[in-house]
Amino acid sequence: MSALRHRILVIDDEPQIHRFLGPALDAAGYEALRADSGQEGLRGIALWSPDAVVLDLGLPDMDGKDVLEKARAFYEGPILILSARDREVEKIEALDRGANDYVEKPFGVGELLARLRAALRLSGAPRRPAGPLSFGDVVIDLDRRLVTKADEAVKLSPKEFELLTRLALSPGKVLTHKELLTGVWGAAHAQDTQYLRVFVGQLRQKLERDPSRPTLILTEPGVGYRLLG
Repeated sequence: MSALRHRILVIDDEPQIHRFLGPALDAAGYEALRADSGQEGLRGIALWSPDAVVLDLGLPDMDGKDVLEKARAFYEGPILILSARDREVEKIEALDRGANDYVEKPFGVGELLARLRAALRLSGAPRRPAGPLSFGDVVIDLDRRLVTKADEAVKLSPKEFELLTRLALSPGKVLTHKELLTGVWGAAHAQDTQYLRVFVGQLRQKLERDPSRPTLILTEPGVGYRLLG
């Protein structure tokens, strides 16, 4: 299997930040993703499901705190604020709105990387592979958001793909109903196990050789599900 890398989305409108932070993240073993505005950043979070977000407060189209608040409606990963605003009230408001940490500009890249590592450890985010994942004749390409079975493309809904991705990033590990429901549908659906049963059933219909006797997505009764190769 390829080396595993966390995906980090940097939302900042300053080109020089991306010019030095992108290579620094890459050298530290991360996959750097870029957004230059608040709206682009929100689309990137929804599309790429990054493992962590580095967010500037001074964006050209909207205040970074509003981006933070909108992101927290659907994203639960770590968000680190990166900003030249050094007033204590700004830091408090950002943290109260859901930021995990706050780094002032100008900053040392070593400090930012250390804070990023700490945030990822606390979140328990699984590392993402640099290439496709294979489970028997099922191949999952996270970068292209493409799933194939026996070399034939399989059409999945966004939620089906997200659910499959979360299972695939922890191969062989049992993920609880609550972990999956919270990660895919949000904390408000943490108890909606029927949601999960329906979507697991849909994935089995599309990916299992015999959906009635699954060998790929296995049920751990009363606990959750695991994905086997």
